[in-house]
Amino acid sequence: MRYREKKRGQEGIDISPLIDMVFILLIFFMVSTTFVKDMKLDLERPAASSSSVASTKAVRLYIDKSGDTYLNGEPIRVWVIQSRLRDILKGGTNKSVLVVTDEIVPTNRLVEVVDQARLAGAEDVGVATVAEAGEG
Repeated sequence: MRYREKKRGQEGIDISPLIDMVFILLIFFMVSTTFVKDMKLDLERPAASSSSVASTKAVRLYIDKSGDTYLNGEPIRVWVIQSRLRDILKGGTNKSVLVVTDEIVPTNRLVEVVDQARLAGAEDVGVATVAEAGEG
């Protein structure tokens, strides 16, 4: 019996499918990631030591120093909030509303906006602090 040497062919692993998959995953994660930018209002929000990071998918209501309200960056009257929020929340699966307010806004205005959000069908209504909504 003789020992025959095997012919050595090309050794190694073809990594081109691996590179293709990495690029496909990279594109998938870039497209599926949502980038939410807060409205550029000059708000001085109160701070809280027991805060947690807010969901970026929540509908955002803003109340500025003068008491004007904004829904996702567009000015809105308080009496219109309920109907507009109802339409927005009806179409989505997430029924969270985040109220971002200035530190000097009267409490009655804040309560009025939160009440309108709850009447619109929001399951989870939160008030943002500096640590939750970020600076600016």
